Amino acid sequence: MEIDRLTGMLEGYKERIQRLALFDPLHKLEAKREKDRQDRPIDFFGLGLLALLFFFENMLIRNKKTGVKELADYLQQMNEGEIDLDEVGFEKLARTIVEAFRPPSGKRNARSFYNWETRQMDFVEFSILKAERGDLASNKQYYSLDEHGLELVFATKEFFREFHLSINQLLLRKQLEKGEFVGALRQISEMSVDVETLKERILRIKHEVQRSIVSEETYLRYKQVIEDIHARLAREHEEFTELQTFVDETKERLLYERKDGKEQKAYEYILRIDRELGEVHFAHTQLLKDSIALKTTALQAAQESLYHVALQSFNFDQELVSRLVSTPLPLWATRVLLEPFLGLEQSASWSPLAVFEKQRVGVAQEEEEQDEFEDVTDEQEQAHFMIQQANFGTLMQRIFAMLGEKNEITLAEVAAHLQEHGDDDWLQHRSFYDFWLLLHHRSPLQKSEGEEENHLLKEVLTHLAPGESIRVTELPGRLRLTERYEIQNMLLTREGHNDV
Repeated sequence: MEIDRLTGMLEGYKERIQRLALFDPLHKLEAKREKDRQDRPIDFFGLGLLALLFFFENMLIRNKKTGVKELADYLQQMNEGEIDLDEVGFEKLARTIVEAFRPPSGKRNARSFYNWETRQMDFVEFSILKAERGDLASNKQYYSLDEHGLELVFATKEFFREFHLSINQLLLRKQLEKGEFVGALRQISEMSVDVETLKERILRIKHEVQRSIVSEETYLRYKQVIEDIHARLAREHEEFTELQTFVDETKERLLYERKDGKEQKAYEYILRIDRELGEVHFAHTQLLKDSIALKTTALQAAQESLYHVALQSFNFDQELVSRLVSTPLPLWATRVLLEPFLGLEQSASWSPLAVFEKQRVGVAQEEEEQDEFEDVTDEQEQAHFMIQQANFGTLMQRIFAMLGEKNEITLAEVAAHLQEHGDDDWLQHRSFYDFWLLLHHRSPLQKSEGEEENHLLKEVLTHLAPGESIRVTELPGRLRLTERYEIQNMLLTREGHNDV
């Protein structure tokens, strides 16, 4: 039993070596003995870590145009006299670091070792940087962190890749409780990167399932991996729901506590946090749906492929014909052996009684159009509807604040007001345009008794007083508010306001 226990300690030895090998490029940089113009040694190890953080930061802000020149500029800005080199020297320094993380031969970094688990020589490969699309006109090549590069960056924070999103959720909760809204926005950006990484991993597993399952053992292993991913996504989805509730409560509290500029700024931050967290939550919900589809369709297809592989490897002459010819079997046993290979009897028939069946005369009448809100019945789309409801309610509240004692305002005036007050993020969001189109479609909009609450304009109706209604009509002219969106100018009229 003692030998078995000690042998079990070696389980996953190769994976452990690979995690340690990720630091090899940093140690290779540390071994360099180059000096600056003042004959001082250059800290290549620290510069290598700075380069990793540089590529990770640009990954967070979705900047994919990062190459040797951009890394050299960053190192020169961070230098502040610590290293005495000119612009050419920093560019050479940056190229040395990039070549350490991504060898110029194009091959991946590798490490050979003796595997004590399998008792034979083995090796691991890893890729810190991957090549992105380059600029052919200026002959530039851009890079970004590969999967192992992200793992190396996260290794400096002392937690594993599988728990990145969960830990970021916990950090976000703490920052919101402390009121650190700027840090919370950065945490949400990191969560967005984690969701994209999970998306790529699920897609890769889907492809591996379709081409790599050739045995029952492999099928069970992938099934366990997919179930673990689904369970983790389900837990993270619950945490997202709690975070969204906490943000809504904070937003509601700050709405009534706005007294000075600082509190107004905090309220604007929480609105931005609410919007960006909703987008990340929606993307994560799509991942949860993909994991459900992976559990059902992909695994089922893999199981069917195993069945067809077994059929192709089935030797009809050896397994069936030789068995029947060489072994005397009773008639009933022969029938049982042959029955799985016999097709079902099929016949086409027509009964004269079919002429007495009910026949459709004329065309079906079109259903009467109902002027009601469409209910949300799909539970998987509920999260997206809640985000849209909150966005529409916030927009209606802002428009009423712009109106004041007036009863009319145009879409162009609303857009100009948002731009003047630094809220032009709304103009980049699809919700702003859906809001106007939906109001125009439902115009005039007013409260009615017995109305279902599960619709997109639920939060809008809460801002209407009894007897008050909203009418939206088209105006001449089209507004090009952003490069992406264009919309017809509209007039929003509040009716019944002065009578309240």
